[in-house]
Amino acid sequence: MSGMLTLEQLKEEFAAGSLDTVLACQVDMQGRLMGKRFHIDYFINHAVNETHSCNYLLATDLEMETVSGYKSTSWEAGYGDYVMKPDLTTLRRVPWLEGTALVLCDVLDHHYNPVPHSPRAILRKQIDRLDAMGIVPMMATELEFFMFDQSYAEACAAGYKDMQPASSYNEDYHIFQTTKEEVVIRAIRNGVYGAGISVECSKGEASAGQEELNIKYDKALNTADHHSIAKHACKEIAWQNGKAITFMAKWHKEATGSSSHVHQSLWSKEGKPLFLDETQPHGMSELMRHYLAGLLAHADEVTCLLAPYINSYKRFQEGTFAPTKAVWSLDNRTAGFRLCGAGTKGIRIECRIGGSDLNPYLALAGQLAAGMAGIENKLPLEEEFVGDAYAGENAHRVPNTLRVAVEKLNESSMLRAAFGDDVVDHYVRAARWEQQAYDQQVTDWEVARGFERC
Repeated sequence: MSGMLTLEQLKEEFAAGSLDTVLACQVDMQGRLMGKRFHIDYFINHAVNETHSCNYLLATDLEMETVSGYKSTSWEAGYGDYVMKPDLTTLRRVPWLEGTALVLCDVLDHHYNPVPHSPRAILRKQIDRLDAMGIVPMMATELEFFMFDQSYAEACAAGYKDMQPASSYNEDYHIFQTTKEEVVIRAIRNGVYGAGISVECSKGEASAGQEELNIKYDKALNTADHHSIAKHACKEIAWQNGKAITFMAKWHKEATGSSSHVHQSLWSKEGKPLFLDETQPHGMSELMRHYLAGLLAHADEVTCLLAPYINSYKRFQEGTFAPTKAVWSLDNRTAGFRLCGAGTKGIRIECRIGGSDLNPYLALAGQLAAGMAGIENKLPLEEEFVGDAYAGENAHRVPNTLRVAVEKLNESSMLRAAFGDDVVDHYVRAARWEQQAYDQQVTDWEVARGFERC
């Protein structure tokens, strides 16, 4: 695709006057793009090698609050800098911003070692583990969101009340309704494609104003990069059109939640699908069975990486296509793990637990770590669940609050071995802060329920 750029092409575009700005971005703990806008001349001659950012960017919450209790940085330590090292394999045009290119950066310390708790480093570590086994992880993340007729400024000024979704009824696969939203959604598809990301399709989802963007299956790091860039694009393009898009997992109690299902399979470096064995039931190889057994065995421990906020757990409601049980089943959308493409080269597992608010690097890394634990320990796979998983009385329930999920993360010897103690401690602190910040709030629901009646 034409969206990707080499450094030489960037220089040529500058000389031709078609590009003048380079966004150098790192990914923060929430999966957002943070960084600087460089004049292209300075980037080419200086920042192409490195730039710097305050290390608090990997120790803040959604509000950019400087949260205490992190080992890596603090007021006492002075909030120094990290090195942002541009990964030139990610250099691309940003079609929806005039004269602009973008590059993702790896976050390094002053000795030029990866910062272990930076999202790209966490995922890279798991990819490298598989690489040493001769395995390539291939993954995809579906991305659901709601679009509203108000702009972000209008929504904020109204206190996020009386929001008007872009449609008035369920638009799942609905062509006429999504035509009404096509001015924005077409711009998103073409913008993301123009940035060098292979877009498969968009579609209406199962609630009013809800859409989904699907990006082609790819190597794991590419998938996480594409997810973050596409999510950023959705917001900017919506803003440019006077609309607002939210990736909250559950924006309203009466609306369907928004997910980010994670599809995953393992391949050899020669391009052989390692999950496929046509002689076995459903075409599931022994490797796949062990991998899936790992996902199930460690589902509680990785839930915090798939559902990082208080709001994330409001999505886990029965009968809403959001799973509540960590079971596997053949092409069954009530299960936490769905077997797709059975008996074909495209055989894969879809983890349905994650919401659209996840950080893709952490979510993918957690899935790979759990799957590898299953392979390394040759875990046996439980029997396939058949039927309505919501009604499965003995089926294992996914943690249904952040308070429970963060303790499972903290107690995970598997993730501590895979990520390192300091990394797990870092994200445990983030989740506990999220819980603490929420516990101090008085909600509209509490006031309306108790103001007079208590």
